[in-house]
Amino acid sequence: MSETGALRKTPVGVGIHPWTRYVAMGDSFTEGIGDPEPASPGGHRGWADRVAEELSRGHSDFAYANLAVRGRLLQQIVDQQMAHCLSLRPDLISLSAGGNDLIRPGGDPDVLAEKLDSVVQILSLGGATVVLFNGPDSGASVLGRIRSKIAIYNENLRTVAARHDAVIADMWSLRQLRDPQMWDADRLHFSPLGHHTIAAMVLDALNVEHSLEPLSPKPLPQAGWREARSGDLVWAREYFVPWVVRRLRHQSLGDGVTAKRPSPGPVFGPGVPLGSGEGPPGTDEPARL
Repeated sequence: MSETGALRKTPVGVGIHPWTRYVAMGDSFTEGIGDPEPASPGGHRGWADRVAEELSRGHSDFAYANLAVRGRLLQQIVDQQMAHCLSLRPDLISLSAGGNDLIRPGGDPDVLAEKLDSVVQILSLGGATVVLFNGPDSGASVLGRIRSKIAIYNENLRTVAARHDAVIADMWSLRQLRDPQMWDADRLHFSPLGHHTIAAMVLDALNVEHSLEPLSPKPLPQAGWREARSGDLVWAREYFVPWVVRRLRHQSLGDGVTAKRPSPGPVFGPGVPLGSGEGPPGTDEPARL
């Protein structure tokens, strides 16, 4: 096995892989915030749903659960999601955690990675493939302000992954994420295009053939400094100030929110949780693009 823990890619058909039960753990990134889809459970699609869609093709017994909830810190993810995840006995687990910790004052990438190491060890004990996400390198989002902390955390994650034979989903090297159109208007979450791009990267990291084609955003007209300044003021009013207020009040966007797919089930077709979309009759395809 390589540093990423992925199997070598073989010239097989779309969707050929060894997994039958996938559980996604994490925060708003894995919940799919920034990629609204009213027909999906929870009203959001996201990269994890897209990955599960691809993994389910040709696998009638494939099941998927998503335990992620927006706003969760690493310890909250451990306390609220890990035991549930293990009880579902998945053979594929994705875990993205630590971003909400790092963006807060005092967030320590070394302390977080040390905590994550023991979590990954537990998750991998049953033989499941574990996928970890490092942070992106993008000045197009607010994460650019903590670039050095993300870089340290990423290096620590590589050590954790190597120690437990986990797969690294490498967002730091995904240069497409530097485009502002890959990000939601809040500059913290990814847009539908960003989620699509990340889903394709995750499947590549797992060495699974898939049908997700690379998508490039249309070039935007060059904005002058007045337009840029106006955009910054709108962002601060609509997103930054409310975020600060929530921190002062010890509130979270995830207060009162529960996991959108708490139990493993089919991704689309008969038996999908209420509110999810189905493809055209007689196909396995979801109705969404």
